[in-house]
Amino acid sequence: MPEHATLLAEVDPIWSRIRLEAEEIVRDEPLMAALVHSGILYHRSLESVLSFRLAQKLSSEEMPELILREILDEAYAEDASLIDAARDDISAVFERDPACHRLIQPLLFFKGYQALQAYRLGHFLWAHGRRDLAYFVQMRTSEIFGVDIHPAARVGKGIMIDHAHSIVIGETAVVGNNVSMLHSVTLGGTGKEDDDRHPKIGDNVLIGAGAAILGNIRVGDCSRIAAGSVVLEEVPPCKTVAGVPARIVGEAGCSEPAKSMDQLLRGEVTE
Repeated sequence: MPEHATLLAEVDPIWSRIRLEAEEIVRDEPLMAALVHSGILYHRSLESVLSFRLAQKLSSEEMPELILREILDEAYAEDASLIDAARDDISAVFERDPACHRLIQPLLFFKGYQALQAYRLGHFLWAHGRRDLAYFVQMRTSEIFGVDIHPAARVGKGIMIDHAHSIVIGETAVVGNNVSMLHSVTLGGTGKEDDDRHPKIGDNVLIGAGAAILGNIRVGDCSRIAAGSVVLEEVPPCKTVAGVPARIVGEAGCSEPAKSMDQLLRGEVTE
């Protein structure tokens, strides 16, 4: 390996591995060569790839790709936490999604990962007072990916959104670190109140497909929300809840449900 490539691997092993995987795609599937060269191999860093890919996806006649690319480049240059979160998110997808066999897949093919990075741009803009532009990013993210995350919501790192159809996360919602959620999850309010009205999700929480968590309630660390549940009350840490309305049905079963991705209900039901 050339000296510069060795240094690159030491500095950012995730990016180094993505480049190797890109070279394998070009070798094994020549019809993908143009996409992979322009989208991955042409670039010198993960942030450059994300800037290019997201600008392509979010651009429209109303907002040209070049302008979005400049906005993204500025955001990544100003806030290193954006790319730190992007690395943690891509690792989360690779480690938890059995359909993900290479680190390059979320960058090229997985809309859950791409939508999450688009949200992170919108949140950056919101935090810097550029709220109309943040709303535009939210709108385009919803139109392109089917994921609607308000730019004011606070979302941690190491997030895996699997399939990512019809995800809704409201304005005052908070999502902790290392959370996994499947499609059609709603973190919403319960009415027209205009205050702190959305759920607060702890760390290492697993949220099953179709679950709705509504209101300004706390979901404790390392808990599990079963698929299709409607959660209206606080969930203690390390518990599993299920049903409509949801109630405690047992322990979470492990220390990090979001990483184990075990959605089976076991043991006695707690009354």
